[in-house]
Amino acid sequence: MDADIDSGALRVVETLRRAGFQALLAGGCVRDLALGRVPKDWDVATAAGPEEVAALFEHTVAVGAQFGISVVVLDEGDYEVARFRRDGPYRDGRRPASIEPADARADAQRRDFTINGLFYDPESGAILDYVGGQCDLRAGIIRAIGDPAARFAEDDLRLLRAVRFAARLGFAIEPATWDALCARAGCIVGVSAERIRDELTLLLTEGGARCGLRLLDQSGLLPAVLPEVVAMQGVPQEAEFHPEGDVWTHVQLLFEYLDKPSAELAWSALLHDIGKPSTMVQTERIRFHGHDAVGAKMAAAICGRLRMSNEARERIRVLVADHMRIGNVHKMRPSTLMRLLREPHFPELLQLHRADCLASHGQLDLYEFCQEQMAKLKKEQLRPPRLISGGDLIALGLQPGPRFKEILAAVEDAQLEGRIDSREEALDFVQTHLTGCE
Repeated sequence: MDADIDSGALRVVETLRRAGFQALLAGGCVRDLALGRVPKDWDVATAAGPEEVAALFEHTVAVGAQFGISVVVLDEGDYEVARFRRDGPYRDGRRPASIEPADARADAQRRDFTINGLFYDPESGAILDYVGGQCDLRAGIIRAIGDPAARFAEDDLRLLRAVRFAARLGFAIEPATWDALCARAGCIVGVSAERIRDELTLLLTEGGARCGLRLLDQSGLLPAVLPEVVAMQGVPQEAEFHPEGDVWTHVQLLFEYLDKPSAELAWSALLHDIGKPSTMVQTERIRFHGHDAVGAKMAAAICGRLRMSNEARERIRVLVADHMRIGNVHKMRPSTLMRLLREPHFPELLQLHRADCLASHGQLDLYEFCQEQMAKLKKEQLRPPRLISGGDLIALGLQPGPRFKEILAAVEDAQLEGRIDSREEALDFVQTHLTGCE
């Protein structure tokens, strides 16, 4: 393997070895190196315990000392260092009740999938493979180490991880592993909402989301974690606008047109039509009246259930609520359009609109119009300095109150549309057009 190893990870390994401890790169970073991918994280497995690791490095953090795990903090980054171990029984569906120090071979046997059970010796350049991981990498297979049912029973989050790795890497899940996964799919509800959220977010953003969603559905995991998404299956759409098929087909296809989406954009893509099943009306044609507003409420509830941050929850809610607004850009007053273009979420809203169109009728005229408007409008045109303030309104003899916000917004509209461009014109505009409404 022609490996380009992170300098900080090398420093950790070399420091441990100079102190007399075996140390190897482990897990996902070895898998990614073997596949020619750039690892996101660099993990080290070693014969040293947390106390011995702490004595060798200036700054370490004990993140799981009872499991032999610490994080070494270097200028180059943070590196998880775990002691070779053998796990005792898992009683909480997440962690072993006990561990004992072991060698690299035993440590590999406790891991989840063969492709994640590899070690790499940067000194010799050799991969240490005790579980057949290299063969499965070459074959493109996700295979549980040992008994699949036992591996999943130890930690039910592995059910989602198997699907995510298969989707991200374009691998097939080995039959016995797949059968064990499907048989235990309902047990995913026992995993914490935060862990499910994080795993689903990775599935939606790492690549291969369309495949991942299909596998979630086929395995029985989808109805357990996102029953509202399952409800989109079989919901018909007008072929004129959605030749691709039903709502579920559309949502899956949409991910083919998102390039490295943020977590919020990915979740918005998944949930943007979540309101369609409950709002469908079929007369002379199929309609989904208010599905954006209904969907926004549903999306917020789903995000709350998954314990997303308030910021993420609100961003996803707004994107779902606004995903139909771009359809009206040609009809908007100039000021309304400019207010939309300057919204903080508009860049992601535009990405969502583009993918939405490409996954359906394929027409990008509104997307291109918005792109043209953003290109020709300067920042100061979208957010011009305010011409007057509440103090100016008081000086005109107006009484402070909720009406002030409406007046100042009307002044800004006139300014955005080029009808006024000075303080004097703004004051005259108020006196001429707005004071009579007091």
